[in-house]
Amino acid sequence: MSLAQLAGLLADPTRAAFCTALLDGRAWTAGELARHAGVAPSTTSEHLSRLIAGGLLAEERQGRHRYVRLAGPAAAALIEDLAAFPGAAQPAEPPRSLRESTRMSAEARARTCYDHLAGRLGVAVTDAVLARGLVADRAGLAVTDDGLAWLAGLGVELPAGAGRGGGRPLVRSCLDWTERRTHLGGALGAALCRTALDRAWVERIGSGRALRVTADGDRALYELLGVEPAA
Repeated sequence: MSLAQLAGLLADPTRAAFCTALLDGRAWTAGELARHAGVAPSTTSEHLSRLIAGGLLAEERQGRHRYVRLAGPAAAALIEDLAAFPGAAQPAEPPRSLRESTRMSAEARARTCYDHLAGRLGVAVTDAVLARGLVADRAGLAVTDDGLAWLAGLGVELPAGAGRGGGRPLVRSCLDWTERRTHLGGALGAALCRTALDRAWVERIGSGRALRVTADGDRALYELLGVEPAA
């Protein structure tokens, strides 16, 4: 697919809304995406088929249900980078209800961005690993030897192909849309998020992207990284 064809896929507001919603890293049904984007279900199938054919989405079927998700880390990184590109973000609109205000506040504190931590929590973790020399920022982020030893001590494994030609970057910066600062993406960001969820340091709030740091998470983040519990 050419660059112009790819740009054409994302130029449509409905398809762009679908891709942005799928940055939560989970699979959605066509009906859920239609309701999220405020479009008729009858038009959703064609949009999804085009995104699947273009390699941005992957399809899964379970019985009568059709689920779609982002095709992988490369597709997620593309959507993240485009969403964070100067001029692409729209000014934030005030919440229209108490429920929406609560959701937005929770997402600003801590959330997932595809498969890594974002919001104030994600930025705090990023600041901490940089301050401790676990990740270095020299013309781009890189995991240090101390960082690899720290991960091994935690029992956190990075994918074998990460950081190699054609593989997922070992670590990359991702501009946080609420904090306007970077948080950790790439294989390292995904591994830390997965560890936090698996060890119940964070837990999902409802069915959205928002996360809540647990009491165990507060202790672990402080002991491991010096991240202070959120107020």
